[in-house]
Amino acid sequence: MRHAVPFSLIAIMFTAAGVAAQDDFERWAPLKDPFPSTGGGGIMIHDYDPVVANGKCTTNFRAIEPNGTVYRNAITFQAVETQGGVLCTNGSWRSLDGSATGTTPFRVFIKDGVKRGSAD
Repeated sequence: MRHAVPFSLIAIMFTAAGVAAQDDFERWAPLKDPFPSTGGGGIMIHDYDPVVANGKCTTNFRAIEPNGTVYRNAITFQAVETQGGVLCTNGSWRSLDGSATGTTPFRVFIKDGVKRGSAD
């Protein structure tokens, strides 16, 4: 019986943390064109316009270095229905010439035609 109170308290703490940790996606800023790459280095992302179809969010885009070098890429996210919209998450990108691939922590929330980018 001595462990019942601490375990109950721990369960309440985890539940409260889960609720607090849930993002309010409508508070994210609308996507701008261009916006800074999550990879840094002054790279800007252009023409980023995800479309939802068949459980995925996809778009082609350009990543442009400060020196003007342009990389043409495509990205595919998982599309998850939430908060009355679609969260594009777990993104995997690839260069259109096949020379590079990667993942991104960036997420997009789409609701009522408005596309918002993750703040983190």
